[in-house]
Amino acid sequence: MKTPYPGLPDGKIAYVRQIDPQTLPDEIRNQIPDDTQVWGVHDEAGECIALTQDRRTAFFVARENDLTPVSAH
Repeated sequence: MKTPYPGLPDGKIAYVRQIDPQTLPDEIRNQIPDDTQVWGVHDEAGECIALTQDRRTAFFVARENDLTPVSAH
């Protein structure tokens, strides 16, 4: 489902949500210390384009890449 945001061109939204580390590939999961939160920055199609350790950094990464971050639950 594509949520309309008036005034934003296509491809300029980044969805930020917490990710269960157990759902990540082994090669990534093995690099993450136990009990670490993982936040994903996702493009408009839902593809994860970045991982961070906290929500604030995820929003920062999105903005640094000229994207407008929004929370996705």
